[in-house]
Amino acid sequence: MNSRTLVLIGLSLLLGLGAAFLANNWLSARLNAGPDDNLQNVVVATQEIPFGQMVEAQQVTLVRMPKGTVPDDAFDSADKVVGKIATFAMLRGDIVRAARLAEHLGGSTLASLIEPEKRAISVRVDDVVGVGGFLLPGNRVDVLVAKKAEGGGNNAKSETILEDLRVLAVDQTASTDKTQPVVVRAVTLEMTPEETEILVKAQTEGKLQLALRNPLDNQKKPLPPVEKAVAVVEVPVPAPVAKPVVRRSSGGGSGVTIIRGIDVQAAKAQL
Repeated sequence: MNSRTLVLIGLSLLLGLGAAFLANNWLSARLNAGPDDNLQNVVVATQEIPFGQMVEAQQVTLVRMPKGTVPDDAFDSADKVVGKIATFAMLRGDIVRAARLAEHLGGSTLASLIEPEKRAISVRVDDVVGVGGFLLPGNRVDVLVAKKAEGGGNNAKSETILEDLRVLAVDQTASTDKTQPVVVRAVTLEMTPEETEILVKAQTEGKLQLALRNPLDNQKKPLPPVEKAVAVVEVPVPAPVAKPVVRRSSGGGSGVTIIRGIDVQAAKAQL
């Protein structure tokens, strides 16, 4: 083997070691990227999380995404979402956001799904009132009441008393994993305290009927004004003051009779 061959072999080894060193440094820089790079940790769902279900650890994982593509209310740690309640159904791969979760502060998970300043109230239904079993949690409904007209007879009237109410649960489930119609016995609706008073009053006056709404239709009429009781204050009427009545005696004497109400006094007049 001549010297030229040895030089070429040595040069090849040197170039190979240099390429391996550069490749190793590049891979190390990519794997050990610091926190100041353009990526950040984001919590995503690894499986479908139904509406109203508590988020479990095996349902979420961490992935790294470019900072400009991450929503402002995303989470960077799985511990921050485990134990919360899903207020919207999430599919596999969805970013877990704060707007789709609610705190579970004890009690039933349904209580965590109620928006602040609102209440949940259940309505007894059958296959007709429950829209043939097509009502599912998350649907929107109107409430109608049918009652007999004043005066008796067979005349009746119906009116829409509440609109665009959210269905929180059917029977004792708040899950939306069912797609087939199921006849239920009760439907739990979300409404304001003023709307609950209207509904409870209507239940005693007639028969309720639910009407399923298109989810894109969010128009509704304002509630009728609440009649306020007006306090009536009775002002006492002062008793009339009796004016004295003066009678002169018909005789020749100078006597005068003064009458005040039932009090009669006689006085002498000075001539």
